[in-house]
Amino acid sequence: MNCNYFKEFVLDSSKYNVLIVENSKITLNLIKKSFKPFAYNLYYANTALHAKEILEKENIHYLIINGDISQEHEFELLEYIKNKGIKTFLLTTTKTNKEHFYYKNGIVDYLDKNNNFEFEINQLPQMIEQIEQNKSRSILLIENDSHAVNELKTIFKNRNYDVLVEKNSSRVLNLLSSKKIDLILLNVDIQQDNGMDFILQNKRYLLDELKICILFVTQHISNTIVRDSLKMGVADVIKKPYSIEELILKVDIHINSKIKSEKLLCSTQLLQQYKNTVDRSSIVSKTDPRGVITYVNEAFCRISGYKEEELLGKPHNIVRHPDMKASTFKEMWHTIKEEKQPWIGEVKNKRKDGTPYWVQTILNPILDADGKILEYIGIRTDVTDIEKTKEYLQKQFNITKDNFAEVMMLSKLYEEAMNKSNIVIRVDKNKKITYVNDLFCKLMGYTKIELIGSDYSCIKRPDDIKDEDIEKIWEEVEKENMWKGELRNISKKGKMYHFISTVVPIRNAKGEILEYMGIRQDISEVVELHEELEATQREIVYKMGEIGETRSKETGNHVKRVAEYSKLLAELYGLSSKEADILFTASPMHDIGKVGIPDAILNKPGSLDDKEWKIMKTHSLIGYNILKNSKREVLKAAAIVAREHHEKWDGSGYPRKLKGEKIHIFGRITAIADVFDALGSDRCYKKAWEDEKIFKLLEEEKGKHFDPSLVELFMINVEEFKRIRDKYKD
Repeated sequence: MNCNYFKEFVLDSSKYNVLIVENSKITLNLIKKSFKPFAYNLYYANTALHAKEILEKENIHYLIINGDISQEHEFELLEYIKNKGIKTFLLTTTKTNKEHFYYKNGIVDYLDKNNNFEFEINQLPQMIEQIEQNKSRSILLIENDSHAVNELKTIFKNRNYDVLVEKNSSRVLNLLSSKKIDLILLNVDIQQDNGMDFILQNKRYLLDELKICILFVTQHISNTIVRDSLKMGVADVIKKPYSIEELILKVDIHINSKIKSEKLLCSTQLLQQYKNTVDRSSIVSKTDPRGVITYVNEAFCRISGYKEEELLGKPHNIVRHPDMKASTFKEMWHTIKEEKQPWIGEVKNKRKDGTPYWVQTILNPILDADGKILEYIGIRTDVTDIEKTKEYLQKQFNITKDNFAEVMMLSKLYEEAMNKSNIVIRVDKNKKITYVNDLFCKLMGYTKIELIGSDYSCIKRPDDIKDEDIEKIWEEVEKENMWKGELRNISKKGKMYHFISTVVPIRNAKGEILEYMGIRQDISEVVELHEELEATQREIVYKMGEIGETRSKETGNHVKRVAEYSKLLAELYGLSSKEADILFTASPMHDIGKVGIPDAILNKPGSLDDKEWKIMKTHSLIGYNILKNSKREVLKAAAIVAREHHEKWDGSGYPRKLKGEKIHIFGRITAIADVFDALGSDRCYKKAWEDEKIFKLLEEEKGKHFDPSLVELFMINVEEFKRIRDKYKD
C-alpha cells in the first residue's frame, strides 16, 4: 500500500448539525451527555411537527428520533425525510422482526431501548464519525440476485460506502485495475461462477498486493467451507439468509480492521523513513556491548576514510586519536555502560590517513526489557572546521609586538567564524546579558534590544528546569573552568529548542572572571527525531494491540485501561519510572496472539469445550513467538507479557505452569490488570460483573491466581483504579 494514499481520518464535528427528536427528558439528557465532549451543533424537538419546522430552516445532517413520535396528526416524519439524504438513527422499543424494514427504509441504525440503551446512546457520536469515515471506503458486491443487490446497495450507500456491483467474478480483475476496493462481498453460490476458485487463483493479487478484505456469503455453509475459506485468507463466511444487522456489523468491523492495518503499515514505513533521515543527515555507527562496530553509514565511512568492510567487526577505537585523554573515555564508558545513560561530548578522531577530525557526539545505550545493553548507537555532527580554527589560533597566540596585528586580525576572523557557525551568548558576573549574536536572536525570536542588559533568566526554559539547576551550572563553570552539556530553552513564540552548550568563564590576567561565554549548537532536530522514533514505535505497539482486541470484538479502550492499570500497579510495586513506562507501552499487546485464533472460537457466545479451550490457550505462545526475536526493549517486554499474563501464582496457569516469582513481574502485573478489566466489561459470552463480586474474587485468588502482594496493593489503592476505568469507559 502506498502511504501517500492513506490519510488519518479526523472529523471536524463542528461542521455537522444533529437534530434530536425526543419527548423523554431522561433520554434527552443521556443523548446530550454523550455529545457533550464534541462540537456537534445540536437541535432539539419534542414533536414530529416541531422537527419538520427545524428541518425546513436548518441544514440537518443527522437525525436521532424516538420511533414512538415519528408519526403524529397523520404526518409521518420518516417518510418526509426519506429522500433528503439525512442519516437517521431510530430509538425504538419495538425491535422484533423489523430490522429489515428499518434498514431498507433508510434508517442508518436503530437503538433498542430495552437492551444496553445507555451504552448505545454513548456510542452515537462515534457512530456518526464511523459513517463519515465510510465516505473514503468502497465495497464490491459480486451477486446476481437483483433483489439482494438492490437491498444491499441501499443499506451500504445509506452508510456512506461507495458500492459497486458485478454479477460474476470474471470481470472483477478489470474493475480492480481502475478502482480501489476495500472489501468484497461475494456470493459463492452464483451458478456458472466458482467464487472460491477465483479467490484461490488470484489470492496473491487480491489479498497480498491489494490487501482487499473478502467476505463469503453462502446458503450451503459447513465446517469444510469455513475451514477452506479461512485457509485461503477470506476474512469471514456468512450464512444466508443473513441478518442485516449482523452483515452490517461484520462489514464495519472488517473495514475498521483494514484501516488500522493500513495505519500500522504506514507508521512502520514512516519509522523507516525517519531512520533513513538520520542516516542521511548525521554520522551514524552502532557497536555491540563490547564496543565492536556492527554498523556504519556512508557519512561515517566518508569522514573516517575507511571502507565499511574495514570497520565492521573492529573495535571503535580504530578511529581514536592519541590526543584524546583516557579519562574522557573512562567517563564516557561509565555513563553509557554503568549508568546506562546517553553521553554527550566532543571527540577528536583520527582518519585512516592519520589526519584528525572532530565530531560532536551523542552515544545512546539500547537496553532490553531486563535492562541489559543490546548495543550502542552513536549520532555525530562534524565540527572539524571550528576545531581546526581554534587549534590554529592557540598556536598563534604566542603574542609579540611583531605578530600582534596578525593575531588581532585572526581573532576577528575566529570571532566571525564562531558567530556564523554557532549560537553565542555572553553574560557578565551579575548574569546580565551583554551580547547575543544574530543566530541566537533568529532562533529564539528576540531582538538584541530586548535581550542585552536583561537578566539571563528572561530566556524562558521548561518548568522541569529549576533555578537551582542553573545555579549548579554557574558553580561548575567557576570550579572547573568550563561546563559542557545539554540545555533546553523556549523561544519567544513558545517553541522548545535543545542545545549542546559549552560555557566558559572569560578571565583577566589576575584570574578574575570578567564574563561568561556560552557557545551553543542546535540539536533540536536530532532530539525531536529521537522522540518521534520512540513515539512511532509506541504507536505501532499500541495499534498492534488494538488489532488483537478488535478481532475478539473488544474495544480499543480495553487496551488503554489495561495499559493504565499496569503502569499504576508497577509504580505502586516500586518499579522504576522507566520500567513502568516500558510496561505501559508493552501491555496493550498482551493478547496479540489472538490474531492466530479462529473467529468461531474467539467470539463464541457460550463456553468453550475442551478442544476449543486448548486452541484458545495457544494465543499466549503465538503472541510470544511473534515478538520474541525483536531486539527492541518494548517488543521484548511485550513478548514476556504475551506469554506470561495467564500464568498463576500457584503454578496452575499456562502455557508453562510457572510458579510464584518465577513468573516475570510484568506478567504478574498484567494478569491482575487484564482480569480486573475483563470481569468489569461486557463480552460476547458474559455480562460485566459488579465491583464487589470482582473484589471478592481477587481476594479469593490471592496466593492462588495472583501475586498476593500485588492484590494487596490493588485493594489499598482501588479508588485510583476506578478513576482510570471511569476515564476510559467504553
